[in-house]
Amino acid sequence: MQVLAFNQACSVFSNSVFAQLPFSPVRLIGLVLWVYLCLYLVQVVQFSPLVPKNRKSAAVMATFITGPILLLFLHIIDIAKKSSSTSDSTLQIAGERMREAFDYLRSGRSQSSKPDSGIQLLDSSGRSIDEVYGHNDKKRRKGHILDLTGWVISNALDGRASDILIDPADESTYTIRLRIDGVLRTLTTLNKETAKAVINSIKAVSSMDIAEKRRPQDGAFKAKLPDATASFRVASAGVLYGEKIAIRVLNQTAETFRLADMGMPKKHYSIIKKAIDKPSGMILMCGPTGSGKTTTMYAMLNEIDRKTRNVITVEDPIEAVLPKASQIEINPKADITFAKTLRNILRQDPDVICIGEIRDEETAEIALRAAQTGHLVLATVHCDSNAMALTRLLDLGVSPILLSSGLNLLVSQRLMRRLCEHCKRPAKLSPELIAEFTKKRIDHGAMYEAKGCKRCEGTGYFGRMAICDPLVISDELRADIAENTALISQLRTEGARRDKVKLRQQGLKRVALGQTSLAELKRVIG
Repeated sequence: MQVLAFNQACSVFSNSVFAQLPFSPVRLIGLVLWVYLCLYLVQVVQFSPLVPKNRKSAAVMATFITGPILLLFLHIIDIAKKSSSTSDSTLQIAGERMREAFDYLRSGRSQSSKPDSGIQLLDSSGRSIDEVYGHNDKKRRKGHILDLTGWVISNALDGRASDILIDPADESTYTIRLRIDGVLRTLTTLNKETAKAVINSIKAVSSMDIAEKRRPQDGAFKAKLPDATASFRVASAGVLYGEKIAIRVLNQTAETFRLADMGMPKKHYSIIKKAIDKPSGMILMCGPTGSGKTTTMYAMLNEIDRKTRNVITVEDPIEAVLPKASQIEINPKADITFAKTLRNILRQDPDVICIGEIRDEETAEIALRAAQTGHLVLATVHCDSNAMALTRLLDLGVSPILLSSGLNLLVSQRLMRRLCEHCKRPAKLSPELIAEFTKKRIDHGAMYEAKGCKRCEGTGYFGRMAICDPLVISDELRADIAENTALISQLRTEGARRDKVKLRQQGLKRVALGQTSLAELKRVIG
């Protein structure tokens, strides 16, 4: 109907105003716009994940003719797929898409304006990416690549991403993905040449060798924002179909993050705070990669008065700058290891020692001896539970007597996504699940599940929270660790399972409070 009305209006207008001309200017303008729109949509179709790879050539040819009709067809497919995977009807999804389109038009933002990020990328010496590339004509023509690189970094910061991954999807395309709240989301898809240029720009500003495509490399750069500066760590590797690059967004809030901000129960907060206030002993954080161990360790350091206590950290790499603390970064190439650095800092009169990660027997032994001799030691270890942390240290060759006397507290931790407050809806529980909750006296009336909206980008979650299981090393447990060899086998069999049950109970409490969902609990804990 809209097309018919438009044609009628064009006809009346042309008959009244352009009756003396041999052609209709309005229709000519419409034809030119149609051609330009078709050419634009050819690029959209070329990199659309909705079009199978073996049919892209045919789709491109069809786009030259059909143009907007093909675009409408792709949108219908996308809406149908989303409708089948959610409980929303097709009309609801289509209406939401229309509202988003009108909001997009009213905001005045267009696809061409995306690369204008408004941030400045700097290398480790403070030079901007434009200075790194130079100012000759050939480099100036690459300005759009630098703008695109800045746009990617800006989106990662605005979206609270912890990592940026740029890797080849096939022989002709690369995907750029952001890890937000622990889950990867696709930001955009680029053709191979454009993606390689973006990777080279990141490697250049990170002081990495652009010519080396196969061997792994490491680097770092910064992004200057109007009100802050963000730091990034970069790692590259040669993979199938090309080169992959991973960018870690270093924690920008660690300087001010406190234990109270974690939302942990008062009982757990009291246990950890009591261990921090002790003058000596080791507090060991454990959990898998991405469970927030380092962030929690920074929160512990922020509970310490660094004006009156000498705090020294040994990290690989330094995640955030802590005022009034001495921070040392590990560099194996320069023979600066955890063990050698720990020996040195013990002569620097430390009150508190923070170790980024315990990886070997020598580091573990030095840290535990320091905890015995009047130092408060904070450290992390990669393992799934408190029981596995004890067995891991014993497997490294640490003496049971040394372990029992130096260790004060173990904290196992996980991160769970928070439900989006704007779109969460009451959970639909099966009769069997309701009966189980009723039997265990678990209140299921306030349980919610994820839906998805514009604020949370359709995921149903926004932000994360920590659940932890602190284990105080009591005198009885110290004696068991030091003397009872049967404890080791017991920890291997029953300890890990028991710790997992405790974490699941903590997570279930958050589900009952409506803070997260059963699906998220199953994803994180199992």
